[in-house]
Amino acid sequence: FFMKKSDSIFKESAKELKNTRCITLTAMLAAMSVILSHFTIVVTESLKISFFFLPSRIAYYLFGPFVGTIFGATIDILNFFVKPTGPFHPGFTINAALSGMIFGLILYKKPLKLSRIFVASTINMILVNIILNTFWIYTIIGNAIIASIPIRIIKNIALLPFESIFLFLVIKSIDATGVFKLLKQNNR
Repeated sequence: FFMKKSDSIFKESAKELKNTRCITLTAMLAAMSVILSHFTIVVTESLKISFFFLPSRIAYYLFGPFVGTIFGATIDILNFFVKPTGPFHPGFTINAALSGMIFGLILYKKPLKLSRIFVASTINMILVNIILNTFWIYTIIGNAIIASIPIRIIKNIALLPFESIFLFLVIKSIDATGVFKLLKQNNR
């Protein structure tokens, strides 16, 4: 059942790419993401708060897992060229694509609920941020990463409610303006 449903969600999301508004809006959201990646609030050495996740997750919400997968990978590569924070590693591009797929599958064309965003964020946090990111970092720097696993878990747990609530409030606020409704009407 889940496979059939996710297959149809991917197909609907792929159709979004035929729409000029999808391409235009994702390009604008990509630009916003790149700009926001330059602004970070440093709380501690290992806890940094950034808002660059917002435009990406709005794209995932609006256009689904197929567009989200492409968007996530593209943004990762674009951010690397604009503001590299180390050597390029394709594992992180895979993570970004996977994040787009996770959020797209859970949020696309579904009623917006904080609980749904929280579920998507939790799955993304465990699978991408903690497991895969830790593995990719391990492949780069070796055993030294084992000592940082508890810090990575605490950091992600601390950011989970903040990012979930903030994304929910931003999407609700934009939706209240009627922008999303206008986008959906013009997509027909």
